Amino acid sequence: MLSKSAGAVVRALVIVAVLAAWLAIGGAGGMAQGRLSQVQTNDTAAFLPSSAESTQAAEAGQGFIDSETLPVLVVMTPSGGGDVTAAQVAAVQQYLQTLPETPIPGADAAAGDPATFADVLAGPTVAVPSEDGKALLIPLSLDAAATEEPLADGEGVTGAVVSELRASLAEELGAAADSAGELGLHAWVTGPGGYVADLVEAFGGIDGVLLLVALGAVLVILILVYRSPFLPLIVILSAVFALCLAALVVYNLADDGVLVLNGQAQGILSILVVGAAVDYSLLLVSRYREELRRVPSAYTAMARAVRGSIEPIAASAGTVIAGLLCLLLSDLGSNRSLGPVGAIGIASALLATLTLLPALLLILGSRSRGLFWPRKPRPVEGAASGDVPALRPTSEVLTGLWGRLARFVGAHARPVWALTALVLVGGAAFLPTLQASGTNQSDVFLTPVDSVAGEEVLAEHFPAGVVQPAIVIAPEGDLDAVVAAAEGVEGVESATPVSAQDTGAPAGGAAGGGAAAEPRVVDGMVKVNVVTSAGSDTQAAVETIERLRDAVHQASPDALVGGAAAETLDTQIAGARDLKVIVPTVLAVILVILVILLRALVAPLLLVVANVLSFAAALGVSAVVFNHVLDFPGADPTVPLYSFVFLVALGVDYSIFLMTRVREETVHFGTREGVLRGLAVTGGVITSAGVVLAATFGALGILPLLFLAQLAFIVALGVLIDTLIVRSLLVPALVHDLGRVAWWPSRLARADVEAEAIAAQGTEGAAPASSR
Repeated sequence: MLSKSAGAVVRALVIVAVLAAWLAIGGAGGMAQGRLSQVQTNDTAAFLPSSAESTQAAEAGQGFIDSETLPVLVVMTPSGGGDVTAAQVAAVQQYLQTLPETPIPGADAAAGDPATFADVLAGPTVAVPSEDGKALLIPLSLDAAATEEPLADGEGVTGAVVSELRASLAEELGAAADSAGELGLHAWVTGPGGYVADLVEAFGGIDGVLLLVALGAVLVILILVYRSPFLPLIVILSAVFALCLAALVVYNLADDGVLVLNGQAQGILSILVVGAAVDYSLLLVSRYREELRRVPSAYTAMARAVRGSIEPIAASAGTVIAGLLCLLLSDLGSNRSLGPVGAIGIASALLATLTLLPALLLILGSRSRGLFWPRKPRPVEGAASGDVPALRPTSEVLTGLWGRLARFVGAHARPVWALTALVLVGGAAFLPTLQASGTNQSDVFLTPVDSVAGEEVLAEHFPAGVVQPAIVIAPEGDLDAVVAAAEGVEGVESATPVSAQDTGAPAGGAAGGGAAAEPRVVDGMVKVNVVTSAGSDTQAAVETIERLRDAVHQASPDALVGGAAAETLDTQIAGARDLKVIVPTVLAVILVILVILLRALVAPLLLVVANVLSFAAALGVSAVVFNHVLDFPGADPTVPLYSFVFLVALGVDYSIFLMTRVREETVHFGTREGVLRGLAVTGGVITSAGVVLAATFGALGILPLLFLAQLAFIVALGVLIDTLIVRSLLVPALVHDLGRVAWWPSRLARADVEAEAIAAQGTEGAAPASSR
């Protein structure tokens, strides 16, 4: 046994070692957090499974393409309206002659960066007038290989090129180019390259504004919860260090190619880590405050707090991690990437809460308990001498707001759970109205962006589907049948075989040498470019691809249909498949974890059903808001999938926090009294945790992207439903109504009668608990 002084030295050394380790993590992780965008992959095609038809078509069509390119389209109209003049055409041609010499901002040639546009442009640049004479189109092609690596300043090549292109167009050809306005042209940069640049810019808020908004919201809530100026800062500091650890691990794994990180996953990572870390901290600090009232030593109180809260916190983290890792079963790489990224974030939050936070609390407030000022926890009678005070009578526990609510639930258990279940079912009734079959690419942005505006102008003056035609790869012998079948599909404008003289890589126009030209044959296969009436970024084009595949497969069973619209279709098909596979898997995994944690079958089943009902209600209410209040155009299939994983995994956390405490109280007081005590004791902290998590996820809504805005609303609403209705009313009322049956078949169910009898006889003021 160590002496008292030796024990104090050991404790001090451990605390210093923990703080030193986390300071090192913070230094390295802070830099990694700022570089996460450099290791992102946001290419939709890269996320599709190899079994997808569009992926197979792309692979089969490699022989028809000299090099991979990324189309960037510049569309221009006269600033004053009317037709494009000869002088304006001449000005554009002169501009295009100097375009290759334009330097790329942020590039460092010495570091191997492409220095000018000439280093990334593939093919000649020409201006194509529209048939109505009111617009010009400049199709540019960026070398895909040259755009893959970031520049020396960390920015992406595509974003830098598009940004500089927009600036030079405004300066050289804008309304100010000619004092009389005769040469003034309004230019938009759109196409796939323009969309990529705007998407990267939208995700640029992740590193700064998003995190600041989330932390600011959490700070305000914590100040209201703790009514202390110091404690919230300690909790937030712990969350920030957890994020640094997560960023450090994710950055290195993504940089080494072990996992794939996209913009969505990065944004969700920040929110997930902050929300989870603060939630776990609230539980630990609450238990620590409780123990400080029972023992004089802060070290002893912290040791007891960690022992008492480690099980629910670890179970909560394990549940979320397990749920997220179920995303590895997804067919989509974007979904699979979120699984390990999110799991790393939750593990980092858990580690920071159980190591860094206790160290900070002890080193900054071990003697004076000043971190809790002005509401310092005062030791109760007997604590000063080291005696453990007796369990408080139920009459003393069931006080305050949550005590009154607990009494109400206990007195009206059956009506409470029946009414709350009915309310949730009413919300879930609107679930079928959720439109989650996909949206147009232009609907992704919630604020005006240049690429979307340019797409609208482009569609007014040029054939929409000519920009990125669908492709069909078919056996040479089936060429005529495939062309005839494609041309007969509703929504198809033309089907043109790629000729022997053609590269087969359109950049703003449909490739092909005409029906009479000799087709190009590669390994016995031919390629057909199919121009659709609708643009490739629209749902109308996706529906056309569905019909095209049916027709082409009848004409040639070995034919493959690909292209941008086909990739969108395959993404939606994979998303629908993921829902069917991942949802039951997540439920099964969470049920197993709950059975192990609670050592029972009835209570875990009850919790899972309650949280599924809560999720359905959140999605149903969200559908009403999206359709009739916010007037959203629809949703991506991944929205309900991500919402399910987060809400069921995170929502069950609050039931775990409640039920682990109920189980602890049941040992001494029986099930019915135990659930009331558990609700009264944990009510404030769990509600605070729910509000914090809802606020952090709500911060995602500041990013002007439809997917994240919808996910933010659904998860924030669902968390509040879980916190305020499911955990506060539905679950306690059900458990109270069931009594010890809830713990079947564990020993706790059989010991319940004895515990209730002891509580009724030996606890002053305890309300007798009935049993079954």
